[in-house]
Amino acid sequence: MTPGKTYLTSEEIRPLARRSDVMGGLMILHCYGMIALAVAFYSIWPNPISFLVAVVVVGSRQLGLAILMHDAAHRALFRTGWVNEFAGMWICGNPILADMAAYRHYHLTHHRFTQSDKDPDLSLSQPFPTTRASLIRKFLRDLTGRTGFRQISAQIALSLKLAGDADAVEEAAKQAQAFKGGGLRGALLTNLVIFALMWVFGAWWYWFAFWLLPLITWFQLVLRIRNIAEHALTEFSDDPFRNVRTTKANWLARAIVAPYWVNYHLEHHMVMHVPCWNLKKMHDLLVKKGLGGRMNVAPNYRSVLSAAGWKNGTA
Repeated sequence: MTPGKTYLTSEEIRPLARRSDVMGGLMILHCYGMIALAVAFYSIWPNPISFLVAVVVVGSRQLGLAILMHDAAHRALFRTGWVNEFAGMWICGNPILADMAAYRHYHLTHHRFTQSDKDPDLSLSQPFPTTRASLIRKFLRDLTGRTGFRQISAQIALSLKLAGDADAVEEAAKQAQAFKGGGLRGALLTNLVIFALMWVFGAWWYWFAFWLLPLITWFQLVLRIRNIAEHALTEFSDDPFRNVRTTKANWLARAIVAPYWVNYHLEHHMVMHVPCWNLKKMHDLLVKKGLGGRMNVAPNYRSVLSAAGWKNGTA
């Protein structure tokens, strides 16, 4: 479960794995701050371009909330336990219709059986490589809201079946691969708060335009790209340097595709309880120890998508 202990000493891991209530709080404040600035940008200069910018930024930071919930699921976002659980569930997870408890169970199984027959995430990596036409169809389904609408519809239907239904509970766990779960009470409550805030500081329709729309469009696209980058076309083995990928990201990629160091996925698998803000430090340490040549590192997201199917123009 902690492959990094083979290559890093406890003395090296300990400072990297140190959690911080201050840093956890700053990550959440930054995420919601970016969302507020994006919506304010449209409010001050309302036009099609500022609208599009707001949707892209909010959708990217909704992925940011998913990433911070992911850290909380590993008990790495905050040092104080109850703060970690509360923030992960109510501030990060529920606003994007995610269930941290279901996700935690699902995701730890993925870490235990990465790129093996028992890996519940295989469905995310096995379809690749594919054709350019297939990749375009997937992206269009994401950007037009078809993927998000289908997921939310299934989630609502599932939530109505959960009580006393063992099959529905099992299905809820499967939904967690997209940061989803079967319960919607917390999601409804937190989204009601967001709706009210956006109405008070903007207009009644802001929640639909700047929360729901990004959630079912841009969030779905960047979530798919992230999933492709992490495990698609990696080795079907237990080698921690080859069954997962780290993807280098410039400032633009970090802003709209890979927030909060999520691109350092190999490092996360090496020691999964290292907070996101220390993953680059861990990457640099592994390289300094002469392990860079063994690591599966892509130069950028474009190269990953090219390998996944973009260069293959056949139908």
